[in-house]
Amino acid sequence: MFDQALVANPEPNATWFDLDHLNRHNILEHDASLSRSDAYFGNNHLFNQTIFDESRKYWTGPVIDSAMLGNSKIARQLQSKSTNPTYTCTDAVEHFSLGEILAPVIALGDIESATVQKNLVEYFFESERLPTHLGWSKRSEPVMLADILRLLKIFSKASSLLTKPLESASRKEDIHVPPMVD
Repeated sequence: MFDQALVANPEPNATWFDLDHLNRHNILEHDASLSRSDAYFGNNHLFNQTIFDESRKYWTGPVIDSAMLGNSKIARQLQSKSTNPTYTCTDAVEHFSLGEILAPVIALGDIESATVQKNLVEYFFESERLPTHLGWSKRSEPVMLADILRLLKIFSKASSLLTKPLESASRKEDIHVPPMVD
């Protein structure tokens, strides 16, 4: 993840970054954050309880799964796009936006099941601290790139509005699919 953040440093071939670099708009910091205002509306640096409350209303149980996090991401993007005349979501921004929703699982949750306890995520965002007093502790094993890539696929699918066609519908019945040519 460190290597992914190096792009935030504007120096060519940079091997380091600082917190100011991470806050540059449309690099890692992006429109439609789960917990921050868009840069267009002013302060995109500080936690915004109203925006966070909008995001977390999609977390409907005590354990948050990829569908819940994906739905909160989609909702924030729709809200941002509909109210922010400078809304931007490039491929790179989308990649980091996916990272934003899988990060709670990587940092605080169960990587195998792609879930995280809601109380840990709420505490982390609202208090801007790791939830050690709630029983969380640092992983004993490092998170491997294979884990992150697997989670990225899960969260990418969970935050997509595309679905598979219904299996019960045949190609002849689906007017959106052109007929097959023999």
